[in-house]
Amino acid sequence: MKRYKRRGYLVTVALATSLVLAACTDDSDVDEGTDEGDSNGEETEAEEESDEAAGEPQEGGDFHISMSGEPVSMDPHESNDNQSAKARSLMYETLLNHHPETLELETTGLAESYEQTDENTWVFELHEGVNFHNGEELTADDVVATFDRVLEEERASEAAFLFEMIENVESIDDYTVEFTTEFPFAPLGAHLAHNAAGIMNEAAIEEDNAEEINLDIEGVGTGQFVFEEWNQGDSLTLTKNDDYWRDEANLDSVTFDIVGEDLTRISMLENNETHVADLIQPNLVDQVEALDTASLIAEPSLSLTYVGFNTEKEPFDDVRVRQAISMAVDNDLLVDGIYDGYGEAAYGPINDLVFGYDEDLEDIGHDLEEAEELLAEAGYEDGFETTLWMNDDNPVREQTAELIQDQLSDIGVDVSLENVEWGAYLDQTAEGEHDMYVLGWVTVTGDADYGMYSLFHSDNFGAPGNRSFYENEEVDELLEDARQEEDEETREELYSDIQEILVDEAPMIYTVFDDLRVGVADAAENFVQHPNGTFDLSETYITEEAEDDGY
Repeated sequence: MKRYKRRGYLVTVALATSLVLAACTDDSDVDEGTDEGDSNGEETEAEEESDEAAGEPQEGGDFHISMSGEPVSMDPHESNDNQSAKARSLMYETLLNHHPETLELETTGLAESYEQTDENTWVFELHEGVNFHNGEELTADDVVATFDRVLEEERASEAAFLFEMIENVESIDDYTVEFTTEFPFAPLGAHLAHNAAGIMNEAAIEEDNAEEINLDIEGVGTGQFVFEEWNQGDSLTLTKNDDYWRDEANLDSVTFDIVGEDLTRISMLENNETHVADLIQPNLVDQVEALDTASLIAEPSLSLTYVGFNTEKEPFDDVRVRQAISMAVDNDLLVDGIYDGYGEAAYGPINDLVFGYDEDLEDIGHDLEEAEELLAEAGYEDGFETTLWMNDDNPVREQTAELIQDQLSDIGVDVSLENVEWGAYLDQTAEGEHDMYVLGWVTVTGDADYGMYSLFHSDNFGAPGNRSFYENEEVDELLEDARQEEDEETREELYSDIQEILVDEAPMIYTVFDDLRVGVADAAENFVQHPNGTFDLSETYITEEAEDDGY
C-alpha cells in the first residue's frame, strides 16, 4: 500500500504517479555505463521478464472511474460544474493548456503558436490536420463559431462571463484566428485554457441548432476520446478516438460510473471494479490506505470551500455581523477535525497556487470575545437565529455546517441546518433565497481574476458566482483595473489590495483549500490529476496483470 501527500507551491502534480513508476520500473536503461544486457544492446531474457513485471504500457482495456456525482452537460457552454468538466476535458480541447505542474500557459492545445499583437489583439495559429469526431477538419471558422455561440445573449451561457470581454473573433485564414477584446485583458490566455473554451465544430453547432443532434448529451470535439453512451444516473462511456491528431490513447474506453455512496466507491476499488475512486472523504482515507492493491493520492488543488452570507439580507448586510461570525469559526480546528489535515486553512479567497496570492495577507483571526463585542455593537448582544444551507450529497460540507453551528452557538447565534437537493441548491442560492450556505469555487484558470471577479464583482450576482450578493464599488474598480493591467507586479499589488478588503469585509467565511483525494488502483499507470480537478488520461494504461485479475 502506498500513500502520497504533497504540500507547497508548484510541486509536481504527477508526483504520485512518478513515485509509483519509480518503484516498479526496470532501471536497466538508467545507467548507460553498466554492463547489463548483451554486447549488441539487445535485452536479455531476464530484462524482458523485468519489463513485463514492471507493467510496460499496454494498449486496450476499459478504464473505470467511479464518480460521486453525475455530470450536468457535455456542452461546454451549458454548465460550469466540475463533474461535467472531468468528462468534457477528455472530448474537447482548448487553444491553450495549463501545465499540470507549474500552471504556466503552454501551446499543447489546438494552437500551435500565439502572440499578442497589441494590448487588445491576440492572434492564434492553429495546428493543421486536426479532425473533429465527426470527421470535419478544424479551421479558424470553428473557433469563431465556438465563441460566437457562448456569447449569444439568448443562450445565457453560464460560461459567458469568462469571455464577455471578447469583442470580436475573426478568421484571418483557414488556420489563423484573431481575438479582439473590448479592453486590455491580461488573463485572456488563462481563460482560453478553461474547459468551457473547448473548441466546438461549426457544423455540429448548426446541427444542434436544427435539433438534429443534442450537444447537451453527445459532444463533438477533437479530443482523445469520443462520446459513446450516457445512461443517465448510471454511467457515461467514452471511446478512443482512432483519428486523433496526436498520439492515440492507450485505453480503448473510459467509463465514468455514477456512484453516490462513498463506501461503495471504495468497495469497488477493493474488488477490482474500478480503477479510480473519486472524491475520497477525509474520514474514509484510512480505508483506502488499508487496501493492498490501491493507493491514496492527495494533491493540493485550486479549490476553495467557503460559507457565504447573503449580504443583502439582515443581519448579514452589517459588516460587523459578518466579521463576528468569521471570528467565531476556527479554521484550523475545521481542517484537523473534519479534513484530517488533507487541506489548508483558508484565510482569503485564493491560495498559493493562484497568480495574485498575497503571502503576507493577515487573516481576520479567531477571537470569540471580539466577536461578541462586534455583535453587541451591531445590536445583536443576545444573538440571533439564522439558517445554514448545504447540498444533500456532500458529507464533508454537512460536517462543516455542523461544526460551524456548534461554534456559532458560543456567541449566541442559533443556526438551523438545512439540506437542499443539488439542483435546487444552485437555483435557490442564485436567486438569493438563502441566509448562509456552504459551497466551493475552483479557480480553474490559476489566475486571481477568475477566483475573485466571479465571486465578488457586483456584475456577477447569482449564478455567475457572486451568490453572496456582495457589492463594493472600490472592489469593483480594483477588480476591473487588475484584469486590464498588463504589468504582472502591478496586478499582484492590486490583488493584494483586494484581498485585504475582502478579508476585512468578510462577505464569506474562507474555510478550507481542500486537497484532491482519489483512490487509484495499482493497476492504473500514468494516471494524472490536474489541480483544477480534471483528469489527464493521455498516457494512462492498465497493466496486463490487472486484466488477468478481472478488471
